[in-house]
Amino acid sequence: MTSSVTDFENLGLSFSDTRGSGVNARWERKKQRSESDRRPLTNNNGNDRFIPNRSQMNMEISRHNLKTNEIDEEINAADKNQDGYKAALSSALLGENKQGRVLAFGDKAPEPKGDVVNNLNVLYSTSSGAADRKKMKHTKLSNRHIPSAPSRILDAPDMLDDYYLNLLSWSDTNILAVALDKTVYLWNAGSGEITELCTVEGEAEAHISSLSWVQEGGSHLAVGTYSGKCQLWDVQACKQLRSMDGHTQRVSSLSWNEHLLSSGGRDSIVVNHDVRIARHKIATLTNHTQEVCQLAWSKDGKTLASGGNDNKLCLWDISTSSGSNPRFEFNEHQAAVKALAWSPHERNLLASGGGTADRTIKFWNSQTGALLNSIDTESQVCALQWNPFEKELLSSHGFSRNHLCLWKYPSMAKVKELEGHSSRVLHMALSPDGCTVVSAAADETLRFW
Repeated sequence: MTSSVTDFENLGLSFSDTRGSGVNARWERKKQRSESDRRPLTNNNGNDRFIPNRSQMNMEISRHNLKTNEIDEEINAADKNQDGYKAALSSALLGENKQGRVLAFGDKAPEPKGDVVNNLNVLYSTSSGAADRKKMKHTKLSNRHIPSAPSRILDAPDMLDDYYLNLLSWSDTNILAVALDKTVYLWNAGSGEITELCTVEGEAEAHISSLSWVQEGGSHLAVGTYSGKCQLWDVQACKQLRSMDGHTQRVSSLSWNEHLLSSGGRDSIVVNHDVRIARHKIATLTNHTQEVCQLAWSKDGKTLASGGNDNKLCLWDISTSSGSNPRFEFNEHQAAVKALAWSPHERNLLASGGGTADRTIKFWNSQTGALLNSIDTESQVCALQWNPFEKELLSSHGFSRNHLCLWKYPSMAKVKELEGHSSRVLHMALSPDGCTVVSAAADETLRFW
């Protein structure tokens, strides 16, 4: 019994006293385990276990490499897609022949048979000048230089200083007709040759008062005289074909519409002549009260514009008979309406210019009768001429500057002013190619611009 108690005490001492044994107590082992769990997750050199050490990295180079790789991949993908699109497009257009071409230059098409083309030429062609003019209509002048000085100056002695006459006309065969007092002269613009066509005889005051070439062909010239006659001349044969009456005073304006010749006179009437028949006078228009100083047929040949010293502008239908009223009568001008010009660019557009007391250029719609615009030029308007290639209008003026002015339509901004004449610029005419304008002034000179 004594030995068993002793063993129990020894056993108890062995559980309580652990300093002499190699096994730690339970509470010490718990403490050691908790301290081990709280140990920081770092390596020996101080770096984070999950986040790399940025102190040893070049972040700029890394960012550049990342972007470069992404762009290269996108470019390569786009190139592959584009190559595939091109291949599909080529296959759809050209089929299996990858060497084929969509457009290729080859030999010209064979010429059609001569009889087909010649028949059309005979039917529609009138002269080489007209064909050249039609060809030039499709030529656009861009950034052109407009010289300030005339390209040529010709003397015109005895040019009458009369605002109401029309003494200049240029044919489509490049022949310029000029009336100097009692004589009509023809100047060939190609060769420079000058020919005297006719001279009127009679009293001392007799003179040529108006000129107008036939529209196509350029071989016939209408001449208005002081005595009230309208003469028709064949310029190639230098022969007068006929003389037509109808006026009691001088014929100051003429205008052609195919075979129809309209004449306006100091007797304030307009006469329409059919030059094909013996009884040529087919209509007499009597709305003006003073001298009819300008006539102009529209491009389509359906409307005749007449301007008079009574400050009136009248528009007449081609079907108007004697005694009928005009389609429109305009009284907005404050002086004689000498300058008239139909636009080659817009149908029914008419420009008119007034004398010293008016000094305006007005634009009209001949279909509706509306006044579209009016601009003060600050000087007498003597003549108007449209540019056949651009929407531009050339005007010639009298007192006080005696110059020519080129306007941009419809803004009416000044493009160019041409000076050189020392007296009012009474007349203008356009060359058949549309590139040259000749002006005639009371200073007895012709200037080509």
